[in-house]
Amino acid sequence: MATSDELRMEEALREAQRALALGDVPVGAVVVFEGRVVGRGCNRPVSAHDPTAHAEILALREAGQTIGNYRLLDCDLYVTVEPCAMCAGAITHARIRRLIFGADDAKAGAVHSMLQILNHPKLNHRVEVNSGVLAARCMDLLQTFFRERRKSAGEPQHRSC
Repeated sequence: MATSDELRMEEALREAQRALALGDVPVGAVVVFEGRVVGRGCNRPVSAHDPTAHAEILALREAGQTIGNYRLLDCDLYVTVEPCAMCAGAITHARIRRLIFGADDAKAGAVHSMLQILNHPKLNHRVEVNSGVLAARCMDLLQTFFRERRKSAGEPQHRSC
C-alpha cells in the first residue's frame, strides 16, 4: 500500500509529465497544506522563457496566493528532483515545513548532492527532508527525457528555406 508521501509524489510526477509535454525538463512539484494541494508547478523555464520558472518556484507562488501568505509555515513541498540552489533558497524563505523529493541531482542538487544550501547551519529555518520517495520513477523520467534529447540532437536538422 502506498504511503501518503508516495501518493503526493504521484501528483508531482503528473506535473512533471505536464512539463515534458511542454518540452521542458520533466520536473513537477506540489505544495500541501492541511491535507490538500494548494500549489502546483511544472518546470517551465524553456516554454515560459523564464529562468526562474522552476516547478518548485511556481508551486510556491501558487500556494502563497491560495493561502494568502508568503510564509508557508505548515506546508509540505513534494518535488520529483532534488531542488537547485535557487529553489532551496526559496524553500527556506517560504518557511516550508517538510521537503519530500524523489531523485537526487548530482549536478545541481542543493539539499545534499552538490551543495548543502537547505538547512545550512547559518540559516534561521530548518526544513525536515525526506528524499528518495519514488526515486526510481522520478529518475527514469529524467533519464528518458535526456536520452531522447541526445538522440534528437544527433540527428540531422532539417531546415526549410
